[in-house]
Amino acid sequence: MPSSPTPSSTAHPTRHEQLLSAFETVPDPRDRRGVRYRLAGVLALAVTATIAGCRSFAAIGQWAAEATVEVLTSFGFTDAAAPDESTLRKLFARIDADALDTALGVWMWTRTVVTGQRRVIAIDGKTLRGARRRADDTAAPHLVAAFDHGAATVLGQVCVKEKSNEIPAARTLLARFDLAGAVVTMDAMHTQTDTATLITGAGGDYVFTVKKNTPTLHRELKALPWRDVPATRVTTTGRGRRITRTIKVTAVPGWIDFPGAAQVAQIRRTVTKKGRKTVEVVYLVTSADHLAAPPAVLATWVQGHWGIENRLHWVRDVTFAEDSSQVRTGQAPRIMATCRSLAIGLLRLAGWDNIAAGLRHHARHPDHALMLALT
Repeated sequence: MPSSPTPSSTAHPTRHEQLLSAFETVPDPRDRRGVRYRLAGVLALAVTATIAGCRSFAAIGQWAAEATVEVLTSFGFTDAAAPDESTLRKLFARIDADALDTALGVWMWTRTVVTGQRRVIAIDGKTLRGARRRADDTAAPHLVAAFDHGAATVLGQVCVKEKSNEIPAARTLLARFDLAGAVVTMDAMHTQTDTATLITGAGGDYVFTVKKNTPTLHRELKALPWRDVPATRVTTTGRGRRITRTIKVTAVPGWIDFPGAAQVAQIRRTVTKKGRKTVEVVYLVTSADHLAAPPAVLATWVQGHWGIENRLHWVRDVTFAEDSSQVRTGQAPRIMATCRSLAIGLLRLAGWDNIAAGLRHHARHPDHALMLALT
């Protein structure tokens, strides 16, 4: 696994102008009188501690208390003291989470620009289950995120109170991006005419999964003569499983009425494990034509869509124990989720495929964590 080079103290001022400048755009909810710690510095400290494996306010507070004067100075703190757990908890509950996610989305977008290929963005949601307050029956926040396939980083997110509100939230999120030339992959929930129109109207292409929640379109796709369509197959093995993915792609028939649709596809996924075979068949509709999305490319986009589950949501749940977090007050659950997503994204950009290993490394080398967070 790669590691960040050991930073030199002379590099700190340049790094301040990077991520800290993005944090500076977030409004400070506190009265200016008596403010001891810059908000941008506190956020940068939290992200750095998260890269070092901290999962809670208590852990971040302890990491800050043990930090050197030089490290604290890197965050813009003017004295040797560090913000404690109570300060972090109270402040994070009041931060404008929308402003923070917008600032970080713009910052990350500029660091994940692709060359020679199209940017592919997955949209999916995740509920912060641990943030539900049973005492007053307050629902856990549901975050809808945009995830860059290639860089495996979060480009932005919005929060909704319930999963049922995810469809309009996804449109709100997409409206923030320059989608010209981009591809947006979405699951069956978002196979909506308004969403398709928004994406194609902005100059992008969509790849939608079609299931029975759109019964007419699903029925029409299922009835196509797929036996006559050439197939492209890929077989992989690992973890005791053999997986064969078969994709068949054809031009959309004229009698299928879906905005911007250029091709439709059938994907058959056959999994063999311990002699048992399971088969799953799903259908797709995309606005990308056969030149932009031949079968192999379309299959890659579809498989890459699940990276948001495997490379982001799963990591936050398992490696950071997000669903077990007891943070529930105000905006704090969402701010902590943003810190985790940013930490994961920074580790991915630095070349770490195994996030748990990356966290262990940076826990042993605080100077590397500092450089990664502030570069």
